[in-house]
Amino acid sequence: MYKIAVAGTGYVGLVAGVCFAEVGHQVTCVDIDEAKVNLMKSGVSPIYETSLEELMQKNYAAGRIDYTTDFKSAYKDADAIFIGVGTPEQPDGSANLSYIATVARQIAESVEKDCLVVVKSTVPVGTNDKVEQFIQDFLVNGVRVEVASNPEFLAQGSAVQDTLHAERIVIGTESKWAEDLLMKIYEPFHLPIVSVNRRSAEMIKYASNDFLALKISYMNDIANLCELVGADIQDVAKGMSYDERIGSKFLNAGIGYGGSCFPKDTKALEYIARQNGYELKTIKAAIDVNKEQKTMLYKKASKSLITFNLLKVAVLGLTFKPGTDDLREAASLENIPLLLEQGANIFAYDPVGAENFSKVHPEGKGGRGSITYVSNIEHALQDANVCFIFTEWGEVKAVTPENYKDLMRTPLVYDGRNLYRLEDMQNAGVEYHSIGRKSTVKEAKKESKNLELQNS
Repeated sequence: MYKIAVAGTGYVGLVAGVCFAEVGHQVTCVDIDEAKVNLMKSGVSPIYETSLEELMQKNYAAGRIDYTTDFKSAYKDADAIFIGVGTPEQPDGSANLSYIATVARQIAESVEKDCLVVVKSTVPVGTNDKVEQFIQDFLVNGVRVEVASNPEFLAQGSAVQDTLHAERIVIGTESKWAEDLLMKIYEPFHLPIVSVNRRSAEMIKYASNDFLALKISYMNDIANLCELVGADIQDVAKGMSYDERIGSKFLNAGIGYGGSCFPKDTKALEYIARQNGYELKTIKAAIDVNKEQKTMLYKKASKSLITFNLLKVAVLGLTFKPGTDDLREAASLENIPLLLEQGANIFAYDPVGAENFSKVHPEGKGGRGSITYVSNIEHALQDANVCFIFTEWGEVKAVTPENYKDLMRTPLVYDGRNLYRLEDMQNAGVEYHSIGRKSTVKEAKKESKNLELQNS
């Protein structure tokens, strides 16, 4: 087993470190935040992620993982140092590599033995070449240091599972020594390994994520057309899913993708293309579609209601997806400010994301409206005039059509995740609007008109 240091304890770094410890390696996770380090030492995860806290406690008790702010002691005799720090999006769409550069210099000034530096952070193609040169320029001791690319493919909410049982591990190296060492580090995982050069590994990450973003945006675009021509996007998706060339995943229409990966990676790849004098038209289209899709429900509701002033608006789900407390690029961040500015009195429910959301929008007055965070869905729905569903949490899925009818003052539901069957909402007497499907209110009006014609 190997001595591994991990720089950064966000989704990428912490999950990687814990999983390396789980398969038997000796791991030290490095972070600059002393309070965060102490929290992790106590067995508490700074991020909400299924099974992560349990594995943190198990491996810390077994002595296989530790946490520190002392990067010198962590890096000096490590066999491999994995970099998992953030590469946030900059205003022009490029990736901010300042955190990578900081860690690279710390490594160069600390390592005292031959070491492989492995970049897990998502970085533009060619970055690993620059990181290796940067380390060589600042290297203090006469030791061998090479850089490898090892992009992650985890999904928030299932990150531990995605790491321990990945479909493949991608490694990008420029020497047999680096390839052999990385292969041995991953040997205990017993997973398929795709070994390529560094630049190909960097591109695999972007190409994979952006392809999935394309699928989502394509289905959302088709869903919008379905509404106009009278087709049902769920029926369309089902028919498509039987085609092995297409597959069944990422065909669910909704109010766009969010999170830390797809929005950032599509913009970054589009930026890389522009910098090289090439236009990635498909990726640019995916970005544009996703931007428009996030406020699709709000626009639908605005046409019907004219104003939200003084209305009680229930919001179910704040995070960008279930299973995480991450709000990055969440649809709620786009829609709630619009509702508040219209004067809505929002009652928001999310099983884990409310605390983070309240840091952006504190409870109380906001714009012309107000926002209140509630601990149960019934409180949010009670006497509400309208309900928006932004996240498909299990708790939200458990709400029945009859619950909306019984609890709300006016059972008017705008569902961004297509959680319900149209017939069930119609039978319960709920006016229901979703994505890529007809609205129950249109059918109800049609039936009413037919009844009038029969009686005349």
